[in-house]
Amino acid sequence: MSSSQCRGGPRSDMGPEIAAAVGFISSLLRTRGCVSEQMLQVFSGALREALAEHYKHHWFPEKPFKGSGYRCIRINHKMDPIISKAASHIGLSLSQLYQLLPSELTLWVDPYEVSYRIGEDGSICVLYEAMKPVSSCGMLTCKNQLMLGRTSPSKNYIMTVSS
Repeated sequence: MSSSQCRGGPRSDMGPEIAAAVGFISSLLRTRGCVSEQMLQVFSGALREALAEHYKHHWFPEKPFKGSGYRCIRINHKMDPIISKAASHIGLSLSQLYQLLPSELTLWVDPYEVSYRIGEDGSICVLYEAMKPVSSCGMLTCKNQLMLGRTSPSKNYIMTVSS
């Protein structure tokens, strides 16, 4: 059985994750009130296209953390080039971007999850999370191997971390 025939296999579409990232960056620009809705739409479209192009050979739904560093959008007193490229479509300069966006921002865009952190010591917040598919074929993960002998259903636990 080929992986394309497996039910519940990983999806190759990165649309929901990119939409979450674009929506988040656009909302940061929107809150400052200096960018019109029309300009935000142009910026969002340019950012969506730039991210899709940037990620197209670095998107691994079967291994969501592979390529995570490459897909990370980062502002650390230095503007992420993808954001500045999209901003140039609406005439925003680097100095304007620095005024409108946090000086420290990390945005992770991974298959099935988009999360961010503002500041080096800030909490990590999840913007988007999708269920990872359970594949009925392919290699067994360690977790799946452990669950093979289980007779009762597993329990789901949520772990919260506070600082």
